[in-house]
Amino acid sequence: MSLNFIIAFSATVFVASIIPGPSMLLALTHGMQHGAKRTMASALGNVAMTMVQALVSIVGLGTILLASETVFLVIKWAGAAYLVYMGVSILMAPDLGVSGDTAADKTRGNTPLKKLFFQSAMVTAGNPKAIIFFTAVFPQFIHPESGYLAQCSLLLAVMAVIAFVCFMLYALGGQKIVSIFSRASVGRWIKRVIGTSFIGAGIGLAASHR
Repeated sequence: MSLNFIIAFSATVFVASIIPGPSMLLALTHGMQHGAKRTMASALGNVAMTMVQALVSIVGLGTILLASETVFLVIKWAGAAYLVYMGVSILMAPDLGVSGDTAADKTRGNTPLKKLFFQSAMVTAGNPKAIIFFTAVFPQFIHPESGYLAQCSLLLAVMAVIAFVCFMLYALGGQKIVSIFSRASVGRWIKRVIGTSFIGAGIGLAASHR
């Protein structure tokens, strides 16, 4: 595999990953709530599930999924429901960690890292269109005449690094927002915007077609 192909693949995955979506919105939210350092657990959850989705497409199961309308709809509706649940949870939360209150700061370290990992993995898994993307993209960068396993391993490694970096960029942005907007009134508005965005993303996913 040539360097030009690796660069082209990296650029394609980066653009697809950095575009705001449910996972990046969660990265921003967790960065605000828990800080960038603890949000690394969320980033790992995103990367782990992204790797699973990519592997599903590589081994050919993605084609089976795309052919099964029932399985596709189950995953899509479950993902949509979870996004709406996340949005409602954020709206009902007492604060989003941007108020600057001592009590809010103390709660930052109380959320188990495995819960952050699970939340991120669930949000990522709830988007079956990611499998469509991988099923369409991977064949474009794999040469049948070369070592298939070696090529797939390289592409998966590149993809994992890019997914982690994109997630953490949003997390750092969320942490920066905390340091800039410290008033409780601002925090409430940000919480409403993010909570509503999650609900909107869930409704949009449920209403979307393939």
